[in-house]
This record gives sequence, C-alpha cells and structure tokens, in this order.
Amino acid sequence: MVEAVLIDLFSLPANLQSNIQGLLHSTLETIEKCSSIPAPFVYVMCSQRQGSKRNGEQESLLPALRDFQSLKKRLEVVHALTTAAALYTIKQRLDEKDLSIIKIILPTIRKDFMKVYVDHLFTAVYQFEFEDLQVASDCKNLQIAEPQSEWQMLPMQDVVLIQSEIQMYLESLPSLKGELTILRSSLIPDDIFLHGFTTRTGGISYIPTLSSCNLFSSSKRRDPQVVVRENLRRLANAAGFNPETFHRVKIDHASAVYIMGKTEPDSYDGIVTNQKGVTIAAPGADCIPVLFADPVRKACGAAHSVLFYNCNNYYLCIYKFIFLIW
Repeated sequence: MVEAVLIDLFSLPANLQSNIQGLLHSTLETIEKCSSIPAPFVYVMCSQRQGSKRNGEQESLLPALRDFQSLKKRLEVVHALTTAAALYTIKQRLDEKDLSIIKIILPTIRKDFMKVYVDHLFTAVYQFEFEDLQVASDCKNLQIAEPQSEWQMLPMQDVVLIQSEIQMYLESLPSLKGELTILRSSLIPDDIFLHGFTTRTGGISYIPTLSSCNLFSSSKRRDPQVVVRENLRRLANAAGFNPETFHRVKIDHASAVYIMGKTEPDSYDGIVTNQKGVTIAAPGADCIPVLFADPVRKACGAAHSVLFYNCNNYYLCIYKFIFLIW
C-alpha cells in the first residue's frame, strides 16, 4: 500500500509553466479520487527560479491547494534549485515519518533520470512505484497513466552529471550535531603514523539511530552510500588522508586478518599493512576497535575486537571509527 506520493513538476515544458496552479490542482484532484489511501502524504517537486524567494513561490500555489482539505496537513510543495536538493529534502520528510513505499508521478521523459537519482539517494529500504504524468491533448491539463515505456539506460555523461549534482549538493550541507572531531592517542608516534578516533559529530547523516558522522552503509539502513562517502570525504579532509585509499575491515566477528598485498578474504575483522599512503580502519560500538603500531618495522593494523556482541545494537549504534595512516 502506497504511503506517500511524489509529484515531479520540476521540469515541466515551458508552455505548461504558466498554468502550474491549474496543473497542480487537476493532478491532486486525480490523486484524491484514485488513491487507495484516503489522504496519503503528497510531496510536489517544483523548480525554484534563481534569486526567487521560496515563500513567494509557495504562496503562488496556494489557490491550487485550498480545495484539498483531506490533504491539508499531508501536502508539501518543495521548491529547490536542483532535482537533487528537492529529492533529498523529500527523503528527509519521508524518514521523519518512517515512510518507505512511495509512488512517483512524473513526466515520461523524466523517468530514466529519476531512476538514477533514486538509486543514489535511497537504499533498498524504500519501495518505489512509477506512473506517467502525461500532457492532455488540449495541452492545458496533465493526466496520470500507467507507465508506457520500459526503463532505458541513460548515457554515461548524463549519469556523471547527476552524480556531480548530488555530490555538490551534499558538500554544501552543514555539519550536524557539532563540528567534526578527531581524538588522538599519545601512545602512537605521529612522526611515523597518523591516526585518530572519530566521534559522533561533524557529518551530514540525520537518521536518529546513527551518528551524523556515520561511516557505514548498508541496504538495511536509510543512509545511502553517497551520504557515507560525503562523511568520509569530510573526515579525510580533516585528518589529511586520501579517501580513495581508505580500507575498512569487512566484519564477520571471527579471527580472519587481511594482510594488504595478499589475497583479500571475503570477510575479516583485522587488517594489517606496511604500505605507505593507505588508510586502514575498523568500526566499534559495543565491540572494541583496536589499533596496532610497530614503529620498528613500520607496520600498522586495525581490528574490530569482539568482546561482546548484541545484534540489535550493532546495526543501530555503530558509530566510531579508528584509522591509521602512514
């Protein structure tokens, strides 16, 4: 059963932009009549013109919204300069309400683009249905219809542009819950190894059960890989390492150790290296992360040490990483 409806009016043709009030009114009317839910949460994506004030654009759509009393507190129009900004804002609203089943109503020409945005900004926790938003023969109304075309692969240059747009937007977001902080130990010599322990602050992850500096992505979580990569980028900038040479343990709660330069196991709880320019890391929550440093052989290691383990806490509370670089 659909829990929320997303209407994409972000890239309407120019000849329809002048009648956006009427188009929105007719689209909401169709949703209200056809929806299996009396009043689903409805989010409308609209393009915000450069230099315009968001409140003014919201007010310009009010006449189109006044007739929908059943949607009164379940309808939000989201204006943004980019699709990434609009969709990420809507994702936050969905997560606040713990909604996961979303129907997206959008112009046919936008469908393949939207699929790329969804794949990057959402995880397997969410389920999406798509319906086509078609221009009626009089060019004054929009009609909702079952999808008529199969998914098509976008050209790689379009995918790269979307990825760049998403990355630029995430980089513009402020840090949450405080500044990024790195703790260091006086026992590890900084003239040979760089090291640090992260805290819960300084990233952009907003899911309440995760730290804002979440560095672990999973299909079972609402925090997508692009957000985790942005958290890692911020940590790398603060700590002075290359995020492209970052290696973390692949936890199995066993005794396997990966020696970099040899065949990498499918899973391991320890990692050791004597290679320069790489960063190794291990996570910890109720399980204790441990660092090893050998200044004589110039080798270092990081391990996820299982002292006690609670499956529920592992997925909810994992928040701290340690890392070593040399």
